[in-house]
Amino acid sequence: MEREFGDRKIQLVLGDITEERSDAIVNAANSSLLGGGGVDGAIHRAGGPAILEECKAIRQRCGECPPGMAVITTGGRLAARYVIHTVGPVWRGGRAGEESLLSSCYRNSLRLAAEKGLSSVAFPSISTGIYGFPAAKAAPVALGAVARFLSEEERSPSIVRFVLFDEGTFHTYSEALADL
Repeated sequence: MEREFGDRKIQLVLGDITEERSDAIVNAANSSLLGGGGVDGAIHRAGGPAILEECKAIRQRCGECPPGMAVITTGGRLAARYVIHTVGPVWRGGRAGEESLLSSCYRNSLRLAAEKGLSSVAFPSISTGIYGFPAAKAAPVALGAVARFLSEEERSPSIVRFVLFDEGTFHTYSEALADL
């Protein structure tokens, strides 16, 4: 599924983000930047030790990465040249600024991609796994943040792909994209 925003596109695919051939993939990281479970663990395993070494160097310079922020490293052994690590919010019922933080994850990741001059970026569904953010609430926030960035920023990537791991999440994002 795809939707155009001027000369830029948002695409939805069902798949494994570690196999993406975009210029950068986005990692749903934890604040330690040292790997973890889910998407984070899969990206670190597939990308190899170079990613972890760069994350350690970033941590040493800047400390932990707070929710909503993003940092960029090499892609290591991945097909993608870069990994953008962003920390999504833990769902606390929707009254702790979760939507704003989630939107910031997408904006700050795209800002880093634009600064590097990247033409394609692939996102997972940030915070909808172990962090418990309901996919039906996350999808419109994520897609809306990306659509606004693509419409407003001249240097934005030309293709933003959401690589969704399961059919239920893909369906939820498809409905939200159709409603944009």
